[in-house]
Amino acid sequence: MYGHGFFFVDGTARMPSSHRGINKENTMPLALWALTLSAFAIGTTEFVIVGLIPTIATSLNVSVPSAGLLVSLYALGVAIGAPVLTALTGKVPRKTLLLGLMLLFTAGNLTAWMAPGYAALMAARVLTGLAHGVFFSIGSTIATSLVPKEKAASAIALMFSGLTVALVTGVPLGTFIGQHFGWQMTFLAVALLGVIAFAGIALLVPRGIAGSKPASLLTQLSVLKKPRLLLVYAMTTLGYGGSFIAFTYLAPILEQVAGFSSNSVGLVMLVYGVSVAFGNIWGGKLADRKGPVRALQIVFALLAGVLFVLDFTAANKIAVLVTVLAWGAVAFGNVPGLQVYVVQRAERDAPGAVDVASGLNIAAFNVGIAIGAWGGGLIVEHLGLMHTPWIGALIVIGALALTTLAGWLDRRDPAPRHAVRGERAVAMH
Repeated sequence: MYGHGFFFVDGTARMPSSHRGINKENTMPLALWALTLSAFAIGTTEFVIVGLIPTIATSLNVSVPSAGLLVSLYALGVAIGAPVLTALTGKVPRKTLLLGLMLLFTAGNLTAWMAPGYAALMAARVLTGLAHGVFFSIGSTIATSLVPKEKAASAIALMFSGLTVALVTGVPLGTFIGQHFGWQMTFLAVALLGVIAFAGIALLVPRGIAGSKPASLLTQLSVLKKPRLLLVYAMTTLGYGGSFIAFTYLAPILEQVAGFSSNSVGLVMLVYGVSVAFGNIWGGKLADRKGPVRALQIVFALLAGVLFVLDFTAANKIAVLVTVLAWGAVAFGNVPGLQVYVVQRAERDAPGAVDVASGLNIAAFNVGIAIGAWGGGLIVEHLGLMHTPWIGALIVIGALALTTLAGWLDRRDPAPRHAVRGERAVAMH
């Protein structure tokens, strides 16, 4: 996510000042719009699978939990691709790498379109996940290289708005296509988006883009020796893992429990996506006002509450719609707080590897998604569909407990004055 934050700045995730909007008088270069289209295509293929799980399960004659693994495998591809392939491709020219990633993305979706069975579809999901991980790892520095320094934050937010727009439009539209014309056609449509994005990059992105020096795998692994950063990654993993235990199986809940027709699921996903867009902005403002730790405590508490409520509202169409609307508002509202907090901690605990620490938090998002979707499948298989919301809520409460622990540790070991000033500067971006 989501990689799963919607914004980065110069390789590190910061508060997106550009959520306030881009000044229309300062037109962004066309090359940046090519990156935004690529982000839209990638965001669509990542999340559209959630609305198609029942359809795919029926079509391929597999269980709903087995279809849910397609979410896990994609997320694992992102988590592995972001740090490993980014390090291995550090010397490849940036435009060449972008074109190669969109070719890989398109090939993965074409493989999904033509997949003769479940195994081939799983392989296709891993391929596209690998492309996703590297694209968003390098996308920040590429976007900032296309604009003057003072427009860097706006450029990043514009590119990552492709993910938000994908949740609002691409996912419900892709779900609609899959429900009416077969899930294979959804992947064909996304592959065509990949072709358009490839052409846009080929025509509009200049050659010779300066790339930041890639961090070696050893540098990345050294960050994992920092206990306070590991605590943030655990918060991220549990927060997203708990949500995706239930979110992965939202479509079956809507169909089997609430009684929605399969054709209506896309409309519910639209409601969810619109709410996510507002929730992301709200979460950013909350982190600005309250600070990241307090904001995360609020968001995690609300998220756990919504998941518990879902247990009681799932059987009523109107009530479940309201619950899904509330869910979207808090599901990604933790992204700003988590990303700002990991940057703050990295500036203190690993000042030479802030970019790496931030990138590993994106991997933690996707590890959480992978584990959540996998765990949700086990719950559905052994306990039943409606056990996913309350168990997911308990996992999110775990994230809340870790966040409270992090705040307590911060109070015991307050930052030096100069560090606090620096952290506030980050938060204001």
